[in-house]
Amino acid sequence: MTSASAAREPKYYLVKRHLLDIIESLPPGSAVPTERVLTVELATSRTTVRRALAELVGEGRLVRRQGSGTFVAEPKIQWPLQMTSFTAQASTAGYVTTTRLLEAVRTRAAEDVAQRLGVRTGGPVYCVERLRLVDDAPMAVETVYLSAARFPGLIGQIRKASSLYRVLADSYQVVPVEAEETIETASASPREAELLGVDTGSPILVLGRHSFDAGGEPVEYVRSWYRGDRYTFVARLRAP
Repeated sequence: MTSASAAREPKYYLVKRHLLDIIESLPPGSAVPTERVLTVELATSRTTVRRALAELVGEGRLVRRQGSGTFVAEPKIQWPLQMTSFTAQASTAGYVTTTRLLEAVRTRAAEDVAQRLGVRTGGPVYCVERLRLVDDAPMAVETVYLSAARFPGLIGQIRKASSLYRVLADSYQVVPVEAEETIETASASPREAELLGVDTGSPILVLGRHSFDAGGEPVEYVRSWYRGDRYTFVARLRAP
């Protein structure tokens, strides 16, 4: 790197690259130097060091433990994007999952939900909110909308089951076979942060899934908020 290009690099990024070299040389769980030590070693301000550390925490490369310090994070979990249930997908990948039901109510469809589910605005829909955990660690907050007319009695069944897709298949003979999925970035709200065990404002990944059955009829509309520091989504693409 030339001296001119180095001069153009923000100071915090030089600190960040230095920290990345440290991270690559240490096993997960190892402590990294404190802000004070880094400030002295790199002859820079504590504000600059703090910004570099904050970015690496947000990217999932480092993890902060209150009162203990900053440590090298565990490798991110790779999560394939597949047309299957969360429970089945996790099981195939060798993870143990649990689900905590946060809310399951019958409500009126907002305009965007109504359009996706093929019902009238204000029509009856179910809203099911769940916290998904992988190996006992919070992974995602998931909100699912389904037509109440198409799936009568669903709430009572979902309170007893961890897999929505299993309920749809066994009780209603409906199997989602195709979906449109979107991925966005956002900052964790206070509620999302509390449920996911992260700081308010931490980066999260927001997945939207609009699924259909074999006849092309809409089945569900899902919004899921995933921890951005622990998961990498993987999709296999094939040329048409």
